Amino acid sequence: MPFLNTGNLDVIEPLPGWHGRYFQSANMTFAHYEFTRGASIHEHFHPQEEVYEVVEGELEITIDGVSEVARPGVVAIVPANARHSVRALSDGKAIIVDYPLRNEIAKREAK
Repeated sequence: MPFLNTGNLDVIEPLPGWHGRYFQSANMTFAHYEFTRGASIHEHFHPQEEVYEVVEGELEITIDGVSEVARPGVVAIVPANARHSVRALSDGKAIIVDYPLRNEIAKREAK
């Protein structure tokens, strides 16, 4: 799978206001999200490192109790097992990458 058209992937709403398209490479899981202002992701953690790259809009991302605003040009890197949460400050788009693979996302993609 050297090339993939993300526009052909099914859109899934895993949480209110988060509309994502998911795919995986051999070692990473990718989510292309469109989010709506006020949408949130509850505090959680997982063994994968996770990177948030905001393409449009703003997300307030809290990592181990420290909050910052991610926007185009500002990337948030969540270490493995770090508690984190997200709140959309505007409508927008983001790409989220997990390493290594997140199997629960792969199952979500397969539905």
